[in-house]
Amino acid sequence: MKERNSTYDIRKATLGYQEEVERLKVQAMMGWHKEFRNLQWYGLKNGMNVLELGSGPGFVTEQLANNLPDSEITALEIDSSLLDEARNRLHYIPSSRLHFVQESVYDTGLPDNSYDFAVARLLFLHLHNPLKAAQEIYRILKPGGKLVIIDIDDGIFGAIYPDIMLLPSVLRKLADYQASKGGNRYIGRSLPRLLASTGYIDLDIDTVTQHSDLHGVEGFKRQFDITRFKGFYQKGIINIEEFEQLKQASENINDSPEAYAMMNFVMAYGKKPAHWVNQLSIKV
Repeated sequence: MKERNSTYDIRKATLGYQEEVERLKVQAMMGWHKEFRNLQWYGLKNGMNVLELGSGPGFVTEQLANNLPDSEITALEIDSSLLDEARNRLHYIPSSRLHFVQESVYDTGLPDNSYDFAVARLLFLHLHNPLKAAQEIYRILKPGGKLVIIDIDDGIFGAIYPDIMLLPSVLRKLADYQASKGGNRYIGRSLPRLLASTGYIDLDIDTVTQHSDLHGVEGFKRQFDITRFKGFYQKGIINIEEFEQLKQASENINDSPEAYAMMNFVMAYGKKPAHWVNQLSIKV
């Protein structure tokens, strides 16, 4: 088995495998139109050679392939079960257009200077060594190639109504727990420095906001499914009062027309320098 060096393992999901796959699907789709709009703004174009890192069950992969019909898409994922899930579902996309690679983001095995555009969605928060991953992506991007990281920062998580008074405490405890495992739920704020330290230029950072009134409540129901938090309560990571407030929030989102929720995702952008342009300028 390939070394993960990541905090995410679908086989340990408290929802169970199939329910977790469904949660990932809803999570990927609820904000896709905004995310794709921003990806295009950052330079993603039809016909590019595109790499998706941490592609999971392939829901974003499918959208990339369908929205970029003249592009070749490479989906890189270390988990064989998730790759099989994606292969089975996306069998209708020709292999000439869609390639699956089972490798680590730290050591992709892909050739230097190969991709025009790379997307890493909700991957970096799980990584033990995000710098090594950013360096590997830099290596395989073409000169002038672009990377967009879509991720979270629990410091700007969002909001829920009715309020959960203990939500900041819960988020801090979950972030501390993930940090103890090697991840970082505050990764969003550090992405510009991470990209700069790797050599990316023309950096930018933005947020994409999802709101249940605009994007539908189903994704938020799954995000606040109380089953996801039972394990944290049972392990003593959150206390009974925090668990009960989360349970009430879950019930509100499921049953109350007055309830709503909002979540923020960070999008960080960097470009690999086009060295040949710089060299030409020097000669001139």
